[in-house]
Amino acid sequence: MRSHHPLAALRLLPYLGKWTLIAALVALASGSASALFLWALDAATAARLDHGWLIWLLPLAGWCVSWVYLKVGKEVEAGNNLLIDEIHDPRKVVPLRMAPLVLVATVISHLFGASVGREGTAVQMGGSLADQLTHLFRLQHAERRIVLMAGISAGFASVFGTPLAGAIFGLEVLAIGRLRYDAIFPCMVAAILADQVGMALGIHHSHYLAGAIAAINLWSLLAVMLAGLVFGLTALLFASSTHALTARLKQYLPYAPLRALFGGVLIAWAVALLGQRYIGLGIPVMLEAFQQPLPWWDSLGKLVFTVVSLGSGFKGGEVTPLFFIGATLGNALASLLQLPFGMLAALGFVAVFAGAANTPLASTIMAIELFGPQIGPFAALACVVAYLCSGHRGIYRAQTVAVPKHKVAPPEA
Repeated sequence: MRSHHPLAALRLLPYLGKWTLIAALVALASGSASALFLWALDAATAARLDHGWLIWLLPLAGWCVSWVYLKVGKEVEAGNNLLIDEIHDPRKVVPLRMAPLVLVATVISHLFGASVGREGTAVQMGGSLADQLTHLFRLQHAERRIVLMAGISAGFASVFGTPLAGAIFGLEVLAIGRLRYDAIFPCMVAAILADQVGMALGIHHSHYLAGAIAAINLWSLLAVMLAGLVFGLTALLFASSTHALTARLKQYLPYAPLRALFGGVLIAWAVALLGQRYIGLGIPVMLEAFQQPLPWWDSLGKLVFTVVSLGSGFKGGEVTPLFFIGATLGNALASLLQLPFGMLAALGFVAVFAGAANTPLASTIMAIELFGPQIGPFAALACVVAYLCSGHRGIYRAQTVAVPKHKVAPPEA
């Protein structure tokens, strides 16, 4: 092992100073954008709940948003996948219009009743705003990769209030089986500061109480592994169904506004029959999952509504719906596995996301940030098993396979 003179560490000061400044600017922009977005999202959700007739305008809203993207948003329509592609192979700065387009489009989706999330919006805003620093600081390709990753971390952290999970998410989401440690400092600083910016601007995040946590013993570990298997297969079903429906609708309805119109009609009629339980973020139902037993079909209902919404082109994200699906599924499994339903809801909350996004480390850390350190061992086990069982294709098409998960079922070509 080579030894270094203690004063050699001083050479890091310019690096630390440069990236602290850049990460702070990324955090300020991303945290402010997320605060505006979350405020608008709350207002849109309240308006939809107060005026149930808005759901009948969902097809028209989908048509209009898709038409706008068709005219002025083609370059940024790939969303999160565009950011990941640019990190893998930097070509040109992400257009700034990605941020306002996805913000407005997501708020419209929630106002009129689509079942979408918010992570995709925050990540896209964070990445596109961060990338505007490329010219200001004359960043090279390698540095541009880092600033984009910091933007992703800042967006994720500020929208969920989980800075450590946000930092790791930006490092982990790019490629299965590999972390980019060259970006760990900027991602960590950007995520922590972006979360602080959001809180300073008055943003309050939902709080979930997992309740009693089972003791670690042979049965509880085996039960959590079985639950992780179900969570992983559910993540696989969600990702595969979303990609399949998207491809099928593009085949039969090549004009994007028509796809959104069609999906909007299906969702509006489904809401007329079933009510608003499975649209929007679904936070009230997620809170229920930690408080009382729920029927097993809640997770299936949210999965179907979200697949139709995303597959037909409505903008938003996948992660919050995955939280809903996982929490309600874990709740339903609790009686079968003889574990506390709040605990299983918490594990499902993070593990379905871990399997769908292929981010077991970020998901485990998120569980600890949201539910406390006691759930850590169980969360790690559930997230890793879900990750292993969810296949090599997740919700992000641009995600590459650096190291296969296992040799049992290698990634498809």
